[in-house]
Amino acid sequence: MKKTIKGKKNNAIAVEDIGEGKPLVFLHGWPFDHRMFEYQYNYFLPRGYRIIGIDLRGFGDSDLIIDDYSYNGLADDVKSVMEELQLEEAILVGFSMGAAAAVRYMARHQSYGVQKLILISAAAPQFVKRPYYLTGWKKADITQVIEQIQINRPKMIQDFVKQLFHEKPYAVYRDWLINTALKASSYGTLLSAIMMREENLSKDLEKIPVSTLICHGEKDQICSYQLTEEMSQLIPQNLVVPFRKSGHAIFHDETDKLNRTMLRFAQK
Repeated sequence: MKKTIKGKKNNAIAVEDIGEGKPLVFLHGWPFDHRMFEYQYNYFLPRGYRIIGIDLRGFGDSDLIIDDYSYNGLADDVKSVMEELQLEEAILVGFSMGAAAAVRYMARHQSYGVQKLILISAAAPQFVKRPYYLTGWKKADITQVIEQIQINRPKMIQDFVKQLFHEKPYAVYRDWLINTALKASSYGTLLSAIMMREENLSKDLEKIPVSTLICHGEKDQICSYQLTEEMSQLIPQNLVVPFRKSGHAIFHDETDKLNRTMLRFAQK
């Protein structure tokens, strides 16, 4: 069932809420929307789980809020959904940028309503290199992506999608992902890229109080597998599962393994 939930600033947050049972709350990656998890939805629904997919601000059918476009703002939107749906003992699942937003949510809102956390190809603790931090993209490369969004967003998205996979996808699936990304607000896509370039989640990771599953592709060209070492050192209770045949898009490259790994973690 499609729902619209009002955020703190009266912004409309689009939510897909399907099924009954233990809630799985999904936060999508950049620059997509909740539909990117369709193969997880199809797997968990017949196994008795309630699926809640949130479109982050400026993506999918959610409103774009341009003041306070930050991980704090995304976390506050998630809190509005958790409160409105009265969720308890949920499993929060985030992919890439959505995983970073999930990390901020756990720290900012003291894991409200969340029993377990799953981070998939997480853009954490930082997305870009700094003088004291050598893992990630060069800041200049992210700035170039931001410039491309303003000049030729369709070309930028097409180039980005090509980098997601280790196993080459069917052209029709690749094109579907591109069309999903094109549905997003252009300015929201730009603001979220700036957010990822500037934010640091190191202190947030230390505040995660729940058991956390970290799934990451060893061939990831977007968020280096090296990030898992830092996450595992900072998150108190964690389990790292490497995906040896995956790039960034684990949900495509090793769909079955991802689904089974998530299920085992959920059932513990």
